[in-house]
Amino acid sequence: MRRNWLLLFLLAIVYIYGLDRAGMLGPDEPRYAAVGLEMARSGDWVTPRLWGEAWFEKPPLLYWLVGAGNTAGLPDPWSARLPVAMVSIAFLAFFFRELRREWNGEIALAASMMLATSAGWLAFSQIAVTDLPMSAALFAAVLLAVQGELTLRRAALSGLLLGLAALGKGLVALVLFAPVAWHRRAEWRRLGVLAALSAATAGPWYAACYAVNGWPFVEELFVKHHFARFATGELLHEQPFWFYLPVLAGAIFPWTPLAGAVFVRKPEPRLGFWWIWLSWGFLFFSLSRNKLPGYVLPLAPALALIMAVAVSRMPNARALLAAAAFLLILTPLITQVLPGALLSGLTRAEFLLDGTDLLAGAGALVAWLAFVYWLGHKPPLAASVTALGLLMGGAVLYAKARVLPVLDREVSARPYWLSIAREADRYCLGEVRRAWVYGLNYYAGRSLPACMEGDGRHRITTEAIEKSGSKP
Repeated sequence: MRRNWLLLFLLAIVYIYGLDRAGMLGPDEPRYAAVGLEMARSGDWVTPRLWGEAWFEKPPLLYWLVGAGNTAGLPDPWSARLPVAMVSIAFLAFFFRELRREWNGEIALAASMMLATSAGWLAFSQIAVTDLPMSAALFAAVLLAVQGELTLRRAALSGLLLGLAALGKGLVALVLFAPVAWHRRAEWRRLGVLAALSAATAGPWYAACYAVNGWPFVEELFVKHHFARFATGELLHEQPFWFYLPVLAGAIFPWTPLAGAVFVRKPEPRLGFWWIWLSWGFLFFSLSRNKLPGYVLPLAPALALIMAVAVSRMPNARALLAAAAFLLILTPLITQVLPGALLSGLTRAEFLLDGTDLLAGAGALVAWLAFVYWLGHKPPLAASVTALGLLMGGAVLYAKARVLPVLDREVSARPYWLSIAREADRYCLGEVRRAWVYGLNYYAGRSLPACMEGDGRHRITTEAIEKSGSKP
């Protein structure tokens, strides 16, 4: 038990370290953080507002978390990111506890370590976007409803968490929960309690927001950002049907080689529901016209459980663990590619390994050789996965130390804004990347004016920012 708490503490360090070392990233994070900040300042926790205008793109769970961080007096960006990281850490502890009850300590530890140190779950635990809070609430609700006996208490807690998930990203939580309702269809009274608690948790906000804002709220959140997002390509995120195959493979890095284990042996019967749930979610997201990598984050815990069980039944699992450990040697390369990939896309990213990266790569190679030697002594699965998870944690700390300052300088709007903040009234927005517009507005605390012909103000442009030493 002490070992488990120590591992959780070490994971918490990995998750929390460096949350403030880069400013707001991309177009979504500064928008969501601005909405949460406005809620805290105005005291209006019903209507999300972005720089004074109602903003109905997402339900309020993330905004409430960010608002709570600001109300608690946390500085930027801790106020936006720390609540998300803490939700993730709390979920991982819950995930381990629930799996240990249903399976055993070895599988629970293996699945929890795989999930906690997978690239996708880790990355979304570091930024203030909606995917992680919704995924954690939803999967916790599913675990409570599916594993063991569906007692009245577990049904009530599951309903509460499902309601929170519906406050995270809306109706998608209910769609993903549908296999649970079918699985427990014979226990309709307990399902009724679950549904009632879910409605009692999420319903008041939806009713209040509609009462205050009327049809525009319904049209924006449901018609545009639910149904049109699924059925049309008007939001410009169209991807092919197979898009999520490579996304999931990358999301579980460095555990990707272990995914092959799930097809080698006869499936464990107790995994039947989890295969159905995983397939249902994957099919639903693949059928959507608009696709973004974070959409499939709710599937990651189920995939981690399936991999942990499959690997525990494999006689030659050590070869797959060695292959997963070998991927950590790519960490220095990833730290070089990541900033450019976020900025211009992976195909346009440039990299040049320096002495520090080469030294880190050599250290990773030595660590891999030591890990392979240790595997030759046939340690238990939990010990092997824990050791590899700790190596992954070290790789993450190295990557954060190397890449976050670069992201701050080249991707975030924060450094450029600090350079002009004292004379901000003399600046206007010209031709600037969309992500930078939202970032600059977030740090300005308002929507910066667009440049008008002959107004005499300094234009903020991509070229101007490049010349200042930052790269938009």
